[in-house]
Amino acid sequence: QVQLVESGGGLVQAGGSLRLSCAASGSIGIINDMGWYRQAPGKQRELVATITRSHRTNYADSVKGRFTISRDNAKNTVYLQMNSLKPDDTAVYYCNCNAVLRGLSGTRDLWGQGTQVTVSS
Repeated sequence: QVQLVESGGGLVQAGGSLRLSCAASGSIGIINDMGWYRQAPGKQRELVATITRSHRTNYADSVKGRFTISRDNAKNTVYLQMNSLKPDDTAVYYCNCNAVLRGLSGTRDLWGQGTQVTVSS
């Protein structure tokens, strides 16, 4: 089975920092784009940041300058360093990757289980 396992969420005060990680394992060939999304209660899931295999990055305006996405291709892992956290950052954060799976044609979008990030004021 292919899975993305997230870690690093938790409770932090406004202005604090957290680092999320997400490791892909299983029958994975190559991973194209990887990214982080978040969903607050009653709201739609929104893009936070993405990163290509060649390390090109893209950020939502709301996190630009505060969050940094990175990846380690050898470890099939994506990270999200979150600094200067705000209460509005409170959400469940999901990692995502687009990957070619061994034994299957085409690509698949894979999602992590989600990790809760809560920022108190």
